[in-house]
Amino acid sequence: MKNFIETLQNIWKIKELRNRILFTLLLLGVYRLGSFIVLPGVNPAALEAATANQSGTDILGLLNAFTGGAFNNAAIFALGIMPYITASIIIQLLGFGVPYFQRLQQKEGESGRKKISQITRLLTVFITLVQGGGYLTYIKSQPGAVYAGVNDFVFWFSGIIILATGTIFAMWLGEKITDKGIGNGISILIMIGIIATLPRAFFSELITQVNSNLFVFILEMIVFFLIVLATILVIQGVRRIPIQFAKRMVGRQSGSVPVAGARDFIPLKVNAAGVMPIIFAQAIMFLPITIAGWASGSGGVTSDFMLSLSDWKSVPYNIIFFILVVVFTYVYTALLVNPQQYAEYLKRQNAFIPGIKPGKQTQDFIDTITTRVTLPGSIFLGIISIFPAFVGAFGVNDAFAIFFGGTSLLILVAVVLDTLDQINSYLLMRKYDGLVKSGKIKGKSGMQPIGAGM
Repeated sequence: MKNFIETLQNIWKIKELRNRILFTLLLLGVYRLGSFIVLPGVNPAALEAATANQSGTDILGLLNAFTGGAFNNAAIFALGIMPYITASIIIQLLGFGVPYFQRLQQKEGESGRKKISQITRLLTVFITLVQGGGYLTYIKSQPGAVYAGVNDFVFWFSGIIILATGTIFAMWLGEKITDKGIGNGISILIMIGIIATLPRAFFSELITQVNSNLFVFILEMIVFFLIVLATILVIQGVRRIPIQFAKRMVGRQSGSVPVAGARDFIPLKVNAAGVMPIIFAQAIMFLPITIAGWASGSGGVTSDFMLSLSDWKSVPYNIIFFILVVVFTYVYTALLVNPQQYAEYLKRQNAFIPGIKPGKQTQDFIDTITTRVTLPGSIFLGIISIFPAFVGAFGVNDAFAIFFGGTSLLILVAVVLDTLDQINSYLLMRKYDGLVKSGKIKGKSGMQPIGAGM
């Protein structure tokens, strides 16, 4: 405890770090405040009564957890940051098949990234307008959720504009946190929404199990602890590829002597894609809600299959979700890990992988290792993503079951580790002790890819 207090004091002593943390907390407070500002024309009491009777397995409840309750509150941040995530997915996929986006992502450097960022923002606005219409249709379908006498045109026009503005403002908050705060802003906004629902879910499960069987609750906590440990191990796990630098001459030309080449390694993460694949997959799974909302609002009939995709405990939902997570893990890893760049970098540095010829063979070797390492990582992500459905089937409260894996747990673990890593870097730069005894968070600070600066 003494070391922990000293670490907090050291964090407070670093002015830049202190200002960044306070700035982040301020913007997070603004984001949470927006989760309670209700859209004009909506009756909060009637909406709360209507949503209270819905099934806990409804995927709308999962979306409500991601937005920190803003979805069921009909708040200005009801759609949260998910439209931006959806837009990012589309742009990433276009980078594989459209030459223009390939050129922006791979060859035009900083200017290309700025253009992609601008296109993503414009696409976010369009997606928000579409999803906003589906969300307002859902609100109007709830008995008494909209005050009597409210003009339909005014309700729809103002609601869609406000929802779009709320999402764009949330996106701006995330970007500002990334630039001037601590951690990845977009991920932190999602995390803070998830954390907001955790205390109520925890105490609800505690009260339920204490009244029935306390041993079951203790067993649940043990399982939860083990799942968190396994998640951390996979997120931090790396596969080291040894490399060796060629011999070099040290000293004056007349008296120079050969020195054996230094040894190093390329750390390929088991989960190089991080939490993004599961966020992307979750965003895709939200699309049936929008389609079903439009279909019901226009008098259409929603099929049983579409309804099953709105239930995160259903078999079709979990099968599709598992496949999407595995596919997106490979897709995102391919974007992040470029074997050709690694091979070129090693060649420039006069380094090589023992037993592998430089050039094409090195590129193929790194590509093969990356594929093999990504396979168990993607399968683990897929299993974790559908694990809440299994836990819920054993009687765990639905609101608490979503924290036993899935998007919620992965986001919490990944974002916390990333944020702690940034704080740890500030402490080490100022000659303070890090957040752990070794001074480094394994898999993060101490294992940056050798070609990270390329």
